[in-house]
This record gives sequence, C-alpha cells and structure tokens, in this order.
Amino acid sequence: MKIIQIKASQFFEILKSRDTSMWEIFAQMIDGEEKELIFLDDEEKILFNYILPVNLDQLNKDREEFAKEYAEKLSGLN
Repeated sequence: MKIIQIKASQFFEILKSRDTSMWEIFAQMIDGEEKELIFLDDEEKILFNYILPVNLDQLNKDREEFAKEYAEKLSGLN
C-alpha cells in the first residue's frame, strides 16, 4: 500500500480555489493501487487518514457513507 501525506490546509485551499470536491480529486488518484492518505496539520500532526479504494464503485460507496455520517453529525448540532 502506498502512503501519501497531505497538508490538510493546503489541500482544502486548492479545492476551494479550483471549486472542486475532494471526491473528484480522490477519483483522479485511483489507479488500481490502494493508497493511504494521511492528512497532516501545519505542525505535521496527523488529523485523519483515509484508505483510498482501488475502484470508483467503492469510492462512491465511501462518499455516500461520508455524506450520511456528516448529515447526522450536523443534525445533532441543531
């Protein structure tokens, strides 16, 4: 498994400037090899990680699950 470290602040700034979603970037990274994406803060501390799947079908399932969990967390804030 390939490990890729990503500075979270820079990554999300790029997404904002390109007006694209992280899922579109993740889809472009799929090449048949499983990858672990490790998101770091500006002090190089791990914020979270994500195992990028080897195919788009699994990525779409992950995306749906993420959206569901995110919506549940947001509803809990109200």
